[in-house]
Amino acid sequence: MTEELFRQDARLHACSARITACTDAGIELDRTVFYPLGGGQAGDSGVLVLEDGRPLTIADTRKAKDADGQPTGGIVHVPAAGQEALLARLAPGQSVAARIDTERRQRMMRLHTTTHLLCHVVPHLVNGCSITPDYARLDFAMTDPLDKEQLTAAIAALVAAALPVTVASISDEELDANPALVKSMSVQPPRGTGRIRTIRIGAEGGPLIDLQPCGGTHVANTAEIGAIVVTKIEKKSATTRRVVLGFA
Repeated sequence: MTEELFRQDARLHACSARITACTDAGIELDRTVFYPLGGGQAGDSGVLVLEDGRPLTIADTRKAKDADGQPTGGIVHVPAAGQEALLARLAPGQSVAARIDTERRQRMMRLHTTTHLLCHVVPHLVNGCSITPDYARLDFAMTDPLDKEQLTAAIAALVAAALPVTVASISDEELDANPALVKSMSVQPPRGTGRIRTIRIGAEGGPLIDLQPCGGTHVANTAEIGAIVVTKIEKKSATTRRVVLGFA
């Protein structure tokens, strides 16, 4: 198991850790700030600084899986190619400093939180999403046309409102009693721990802009998002409209 520090604090960009496994897939640690690919959000990149001070470049982060393809609870840090000499020196028990690419993560946090604002602006179920450092997209199950300028203006107003973004959790039973909290048609929130992580946008006692299960990383306030625009709207099928977001 890898302790997922990014779930508790998305602003934590570095941590000390110990290697628990070295496999063909990559390096597993006992704790990490690296977010693994999942929920539509790309995995983090960065470096692992070894005990002798040398940096090992990490190109991607994935969830560890067993021989049957089932998640093990570990997180694999995938090294960039051409570092065989460094990798040969690694062994379980060694200490490292894990450091993500802060700018890349921040861009994904800004875009990911914007997709939650978009779910408020376009109140339809989502049947596909992707969040990268350069763009984000949501596929909505709907037939009505959408307007780029109107969506961009609506998002800008929510950003300017400086709304708090809060991480909390609900029980499995609370989710069962409020199934509408799940906005995705294709991905269900993970169960098994008894608690499901949620993201809320909007101050307690004020208007609720968005509340849904989400394991991704987010900014703490919509003001941190900055200038985001709708770059494209596509008709992917008779019942699907794709909205693509980018930096202004």
